[in-house]
Amino acid sequence: MSDPALEPDITLLLEGTYPFVRGGVSGWVHQLIEGMPDITFALVYLGAERPDEEVLRYSMPSNVIDLQCHYLMEDLNVGEPEERQGDPAFFRDSEKLHDWFRCPVGKPDPGWVERVLLQEGSVDNGYTRNFFFSHAAWEQIKKSYNQFCPDASFQAYFWSVRNMHAPLLKLSSIARGIKPGKAIHTVTTGYAGLLGVMLRQINVCPLILTEHGIYTKERKIELQSRFLRETPPGLSNVPEAGMEHHHQSWVRMFEGVGRLVYQASDPIISLYELNRQRQVHDGADPSRTRIIPNGVDVTQFVHLRGQRAATTPRVLGLIGRIVPIKDIKTFIRCVGVLATRMPDVEGWLIGPEEEDPLYVDECRDLVESLKLEKHIRFMGFQKVQDVLPQLGLMVLTSISEAFPLVLLEGFASGLPALTTDVGACRDLIYGAEPEDRALGSAGVVVPMVDHDAMAQAAFALFNDPARWKAAQQAGIARVERYYQQSFVIDHYRSIYREAGVS
Repeated sequence: MSDPALEPDITLLLEGTYPFVRGGVSGWVHQLIEGMPDITFALVYLGAERPDEEVLRYSMPSNVIDLQCHYLMEDLNVGEPEERQGDPAFFRDSEKLHDWFRCPVGKPDPGWVERVLLQEGSVDNGYTRNFFFSHAAWEQIKKSYNQFCPDASFQAYFWSVRNMHAPLLKLSSIARGIKPGKAIHTVTTGYAGLLGVMLRQINVCPLILTEHGIYTKERKIELQSRFLRETPPGLSNVPEAGMEHHHQSWVRMFEGVGRLVYQASDPIISLYELNRQRQVHDGADPSRTRIIPNGVDVTQFVHLRGQRAATTPRVLGLIGRIVPIKDIKTFIRCVGVLATRMPDVEGWLIGPEEEDPLYVDECRDLVESLKLEKHIRFMGFQKVQDVLPQLGLMVLTSISEAFPLVLLEGFASGLPALTTDVGACRDLIYGAEPEDRALGSAGVVVPMVDHDAMAQAAFALFNDPARWKAAQQAGIARVERYYQQSFVIDHYRSIYREAGVS
């Protein structure tokens, strides 16, 4: 990273991922930047709360010329409380925008968005103080409470409203300190996408959107999950204040923000057809949507095929973060079932453990309670090329995924996969089109949260060498024909060129 005064070709907006969190999206971002050494990038990272130490999980490529970090759950510096009346026009616009979020018919008035989220959202000009301290804000909150949530705790409702708005107001201040260069590329809707909308409005430059997973869908999963016990370090969380009664308000907010991002973005990119359809359902213009699947540099994995043992290791590997959405407990229980029939089976959990330490402890406790200490290994982060030849099956037990790069890496190394039926996994295992399906099955897809079905599928593959070999060959053929990293780079280079980056 060199000179923030230089104008970048592309400003990448990143929420809770690269370069501080490892994972599929982060790996994709790193590959994209490295794949275009002639294009310069500035990174804007949005996190929740500032960590004690910012630790880069990736070595920054030389074409990254700036990195800004902002933390949206930090308190806004709004000064000492002071009584004020507030601007009625601002709150009328705010109420209209909220009404549109509740019932998004047609397009919102651009004036609402500009006045509420930009001009009057700046901390510097006093409107943020109006939101926190004015009579007009108080009256709006009371009116909304009485109309939409009169049976809930007013205290919980009040703090929920404050917690929902604080990061949005902070984004407007952040937007004024960024010079985005020739084009903006956001890798999600959500807060990063809304920042992109603001930057596009201020700077009149193109906004490109890539969604790996559908942000609003993932937020719904988290809001409805009992796993939300504490605030994790990414922006995928919702504050606990008011969550019990008002989580639907959070869902509506993220849905509304998603529509604003879709309206401002061109193109709108997804990784596979079902997600493209979901984008259209959620408000994206079909004519702006495109599908660009993930890809891997197959040449980095070809040599691993020759490192495999003659006999398939009875090792199931789950490569990913140890977090609830990966459903690590189903993986553990699957290994437990297999161990009753295959005493030499092992399950390796290969991935970082720092994101949700409480969940990691629960997983370790489950291993102990099932007496699986000899069968389950917590290995932490590992270089993927080092472990792939030692595995007999790649396993993915997630309850939500988009297009897992780790499956492609496994295929390229000659490793079949066993996955839950999420995201694009069915297409990756069985093929997306007739010609692709003719290559055969690269493993097995099973229902979510079904450790018995997963154990049965794993047992069948381990004990049928011909079937395992056929799955291996199908995976190799599929990744080589359809999912090369060079295809991804070519697509995005073309998109950047359309956006004015030569």
